[in-house]
Amino acid sequence: MISEKSLHNRLEQEIASKEPGKILFPSDFLKLGSPEAIHMTLSRLTNHRILTRLGKGIYVKPKNDPLLGRILPSLDDIAQAIAAKEQVIIRPTGAYALNKLGLSTQVPTKVVFLTNGSRRRIRIGRGTITFKPTTPKNLAAKNELVFLAIQSLIELGQTGATDKVKMILTEKLRQVPPAIIREDARYAPQFASRTLFDIASKPA
Repeated sequence: MISEKSLHNRLEQEIASKEPGKILFPSDFLKLGSPEAIHMTLSRLTNHRILTRLGKGIYVKPKNDPLLGRILPSLDDIAQAIAAKEQVIIRPTGAYALNKLGLSTQVPTKVVFLTNGSRRRIRIGRGTITFKPTTPKNLAAKNELVFLAIQSLIELGQTGATDKVKMILTEKLRQVPPAIIREDARYAPQFASRTLFDIASKPA
């Protein structure tokens, strides 16, 4: 059985080989020891500032900038790392979709993703990441910009597609071929689909 000191050293070596900013999970190191021993060693490495704990069972190898100091990953980066680890699809929805598309300047501290996986809520510092299970249809839009437009229109509601919103969406979707907009609009609620078809019909 591997000793506590040996496990500490091997874990430290493994982490040293990772790029700064790499998000890590206890399961990444299970080949080295039992889950309990891994958790305890990761806690010690966090106390020694070799790792930064982002949330329960989520760590990052610190990344330092000469001017800004320690840089932590964004909630989006953390969510994507969790999704990759769990091999599930996640896509932004709600206020986060509005922000990503430029319809809101407010950066949410509570980000919500639709997923084909299980429901999860992860606390990261003062923020939270929520994975919200949904149907395959709601994840079916292939173009990411069109998907964000659909989710933004849903978040704004049936009366939320003001002239200003339509103008911003038209500009954001200018790079997307009209045929693709119309194709993905089939997966939107009727009121959102109408707006997207209107945008697709406008000359480039």
